[in-house]
Amino acid sequence: MAHLILNADLKGPRINRNIYGHFSEHLGRCIYGGIYVGEDSPIPNTEGMRNDVLEALRAMRVPVLRWPGGCFADEYHWRDGIGPHAARKRMINTHWGGVVENNHFGTHEFLRLCELIGAEPYICGNVGSGTVQEMQEWVEYITFDGESPMTNLRRQNGREEPWKLKYFGVGNENWGCGGDMRPEYYADLYKRYACYVRNFGGNKVWKIACGASDFNYNWTEVLMREAGTKMSGLSVHYYTLPTSNWDDKGSATAFGESEWVTTLRKTLLMDDLLTKHDTVMTKYDPEKRVGLVVDEWGTWYNVEPGTNPGFLYQQNTMRDALVAGINLNIFHQHSDRVQMANLAQMVNVLQAVLLTEGDKMVKTPTYHVMDMYKVHQDALHVPVRLSCGTVERNGESVPQVHASASVDDTGVLHLSLCNLDPGKEAVLTAELRGIRAKSVTGTILTAGTMQACNTFENPETVVPRAFAGASLAEGRLSATLPPMSVTVLAIIGREE
Repeated sequence: MAHLILNADLKGPRINRNIYGHFSEHLGRCIYGGIYVGEDSPIPNTEGMRNDVLEALRAMRVPVLRWPGGCFADEYHWRDGIGPHAARKRMINTHWGGVVENNHFGTHEFLRLCELIGAEPYICGNVGSGTVQEMQEWVEYITFDGESPMTNLRRQNGREEPWKLKYFGVGNENWGCGGDMRPEYYADLYKRYACYVRNFGGNKVWKIACGASDFNYNWTEVLMREAGTKMSGLSVHYYTLPTSNWDDKGSATAFGESEWVTTLRKTLLMDDLLTKHDTVMTKYDPEKRVGLVVDEWGTWYNVEPGTNPGFLYQQNTMRDALVAGINLNIFHQHSDRVQMANLAQMVNVLQAVLLTEGDKMVKTPTYHVMDMYKVHQDALHVPVRLSCGTVERNGESVPQVHASASVDDTGVLHLSLCNLDPGKEAVLTAELRGIRAKSVTGTILTAGTMQACNTFENPETVVPRAFAGASLAEGRLSATLPPMSVTVLAIIGREE
C-alpha cells in the first residue's frame, strides 16, 4: 500500500519547459540517417530532414535542442559547416567511431531543424580546441543584423535575417574530453571566452558554463566562486549505468530483476546529486539566479551486438521508461534551481526517443513517457508527500512508487506515478488537499516484461493506453498501478 498527500494549494515554482530538452550530437547515426538524410534522399524529407522524425518531435513538443556535442563540440570548427555542401571540409570524427564527417549538417541546417520542430537552439561552443575569436564570430554570424564581415558571410550563404539564439554553452566536459582541465583553469577560460559571447541587437544570450561530472562538487564550488556572476547557467552531467564498469555496462535488453533494481537505484541518485550541487550553488547564489542545467542524462549500456562500438546505439525498454519518469519527477522537484535538462540523445544514440533504420522509424518507451509528461511543461510544481513500501533484490532496494505533480494554467492537476516494482501492482491512496476534485482520467505505459521494447518489426509493443484504474471518493484518489508502469493522471476540480 502506498499513501500520498498532495497539497494543490501550496504551489511551488514553475516547471521550466526546458527540463524536457534534448541533445543531438554528431555521434553515430544521431544526425546522419537519424535526423538528416539530405534533400536527394528517397526518404521523405523537408530540406534534408526526415519528415517522420520531424512529425514525432513536433508532437512531443521539444522545447530546446543542444548541438553539436558533447565531446564532438570541442573539436568542431563552425566554419567547416557553412556554405555549399560540396565545398565543406571533410574531417575525422575522432571521438565517435573514427568515421568521416562531411559537415553537410552545420549551423544553417541545425537552426532550420529547430525552426521546423519549434525548439529553441542551444549551441555548445568550442573551448577545448577553438579560439576566442572563433566563438565570438560564430555568435555574430548567427545573431548580428548590422554591417559586418560575419553578417555578410551569412547573407552570402543564403540567410538574410539573423536568427535568435538564447542558449550558448561555453565548452563541454572541459574536465575530460574538452581539454582535461582543472576547475580553476577552466573558470578563468570561461570568463575570457564568455566575455566575447556578445549580445547583438535584440538578442540576449543565456550563457551556460561547463559544470561537473556527476558528484564532483568541488568543480561546482570553484566555478561558482570564481565565475558565478558571469554565467546564467551551470551544467552537470549524470548517466545511469547498471554497473560500475565502463568497459562492461550491461545489456540494454538482457537483464534480470537484480539489474532492474540496481539501474533504478542509481537513477534515484539524481535527487541527492542535484540537492548537493544546489547547496553549493546557493552558497554563492542564494537568489538562485544561476540555473542548474542537466544537459546530459540518461541510461548508458553496452552497444547492441554487431554495431559500431563508437556509435553508442542501444535499445530502449520498460526499464528506460521508468528511468525517464523518475528523472523527470526529480527535475520537477528541483524546479527552483533546475532550469534545463537535455536527454542524451535524441535519435539512435544512448537513451534515444526515436530509432531509425533506412526509411523506418520507431518511437521508444522513453519517447512515450516524455510525450505523456509534456503536460507538466510550464506548469506550477505541486509538492507531494509519499510513503510506500520498497522493492528489494540482491541486497539493494528502491521505493515502490515515485511521483510528482503540477497544476497547469487551466487549473488541471496532473499527477505522474511510477511503479518501480517489476512484479507487483501498487495500490495507492492519495489525499487531495486544496482542491475539490470532480473527475480523473489517465494514461498509462506498461508492458508484460521488463525487457519489452519497440522494434522495426513490432513498433507498438510498448505504447500508451487509457488508464481506468483510478477513482475519486470524498476527496481521496484511489489507484491501482500495474507492475513496471508509468501513469499520468489528470484531475479536474476547483481550488478550495
